[in-house]
Amino acid sequence: MNRLAARPDVVAALVLGTALSAILAVELRLTHGSAGTREFVAAVAVAVGALALARERHPGRALTAGLAICAGAAVVAVLTDRPSQPGVTATAALLVLGASYLRTARPRTGGPGAAAGAVLLVASRAGLRPSLVLPTALLGLLAWGTALGLGLWSRALDQRRQDAVEGARREERLLLARELHDVVAHHVAAIVVHSQAARLGAARHPDQAYAALGEIEAAGGDALTAMRQVIGLLRDSDDVPGPPPGPEPLRTLVERFRALGPAVDVRLPDQAAWPPEISTTVYRIVQESLTNIVQHAPAVNQVRITVEESLGELRLEITDDGPAGLSWRPRPGGYGLVGMRERVEALGGRFDAGPRPDGGWAVHARIPRTRVPA
Repeated sequence: MNRLAARPDVVAALVLGTALSAILAVELRLTHGSAGTREFVAAVAVAVGALALARERHPGRALTAGLAICAGAAVVAVLTDRPSQPGVTATAALLVLGASYLRTARPRTGGPGAAAGAVLLVASRAGLRPSLVLPTALLGLLAWGTALGLGLWSRALDQRRQDAVEGARREERLLLARELHDVVAHHVAAIVVHSQAARLGAARHPDQAYAALGEIEAAGGDALTAMRQVIGLLRDSDDVPGPPPGPEPLRTLVERFRALGPAVDVRLPDQAAWPPEISTTVYRIVQESLTNIVQHAPAVNQVRITVEESLGELRLEITDDGPAGLSWRPRPGGYGLVGMRERVEALGGRFDAGPRPDGGWAVHARIPRTRVPA
């Protein structure tokens, strides 16, 4: 039973085979005619039923073969004065073939198969008594239309399921890409800057070079830890701790960047308990902004970070004193600003970044304390 539960296709085949066998048993019991009539009905039903059971690999070929068998059987039935074909069992199997075919067929190729089945179910009843031709033809068309409708409905469900899976995968890829950029780029930037300092000062100031190597080692360890946290997203996003709520992690982040060059003036609330999503967003925006300044704006001497809370929202401003036209710019193909904007807008906030009129660069973010769906 456990093995069957793991193979829903096998279970479906067993259920279908049992149902067709039961229908065929009843049909043969009610069939009357000349010698060989029951054998003829059974042969047609078994052939089309076998195609229905084996339809998964090639639904189009299975439907074509089923239509051909039923059409040939209808002609033989008229010529030999046997019951009209396809019979009840063969018709049921044909309906399964039609639904399965329309579920997987391309939109352009599904029409001919659907039309061929409708023509067959109408034309095959021409040998009946005149009073039965119209009712049986209409009943066949109704059954065929229902089967095709079920096929289209299953097709829509499959497409919806596929879209949901693709959407989840795309969202997860974007999340991982953003986390990799936000978390790892910060530490890599520190490694690059300290490496440059060590190379430049190795000859004249060996002590400074030795200290820079220590900073490189520490930044490398932080990068490995950050990578492990991001990789943890692949297992369970709840297992990846973000920055603790409040301004203290920001002060620690700023202290690390002060050692890289620009002076940083920080104005943060003395006591604050931010929700985790707001704390993470503020932390990542500050981290990304400082990383961009270190990488792309060597002329900057002073950076100011201001975080204020008023009117139920948190306001973040990051500015630098770079000369006009020489402040940092996003690199082609970079995703830093995109990631910051996505984070803020996902919390119902507003984000803006660009050059200041008197020089330098400014980043502004306004995030409501109560999350508003984007």
